[in-house]
Amino acid sequence: MSATRPSGWPVRRMPRTALLAMAAFLVAAVAVALVHKPSAAERATDMRGFLQEVTSDIESCAAGVGESLTALHEVQAEHFSKTSDVSDGISIAQQGAANCAPANNEQIDNLENYQVPQSLDSFGLVSAVTALVAWAAPNAEQVQTDVAHLLSATTPQARTRNEVALSKDLTKLDAERALVEAPVTGAIKSLAMHSSPPRLPG
Repeated sequence: MSATRPSGWPVRRMPRTALLAMAAFLVAAVAVALVHKPSAAERATDMRGFLQEVTSDIESCAAGVGESLTALHEVQAEHFSKTSDVSDGISIAQQGAANCAPANNEQIDNLENYQVPQSLDSFGLVSAVTALVAWAAPNAEQVQTDVAHLLSATTPQARTRNEVALSKDLTKLDAERALVEAPVTGAIKSLAMHSSPPRLPG
């Protein structure tokens, strides 16, 4: 009995690229199958984490804005009569402006790189974080710089000019605050949470 001879026809093998494509398809299919829709409780937990993070990152800059405006109002109430209060107010405003710059404040730098949890995507909180960064830099920086300039002014004309600049920049600060608070407040209400957006003076 004669041995079986090869037929001479080559055996077709599946290309490696096709095998890789099939493997990738299977991995994607498994991933889709494992996608977990977060519960309301899980989203509320993520929202609490979001609020804690962004509030912590902005609080030192925000505190400086509040202190600068308070110092200005106190000096204005005294009609710029106390040199020591004027000097202190200038120092507070200058330090506050510097503290709102990402280059000088690691918390603002962290805020620029913060990633909103995916479970909260539908609330538009990415835009809220972007607006929060803009609230700090350049807007809160500029407002406090305006305060320092106003307190440093030595003539009524210069004070009037700086008051106009401050009023204009406070309006910008208010606009950025609204862009932060609207989506954050919407998310808090949607998740029935007893929380508040970060406090942003102005």
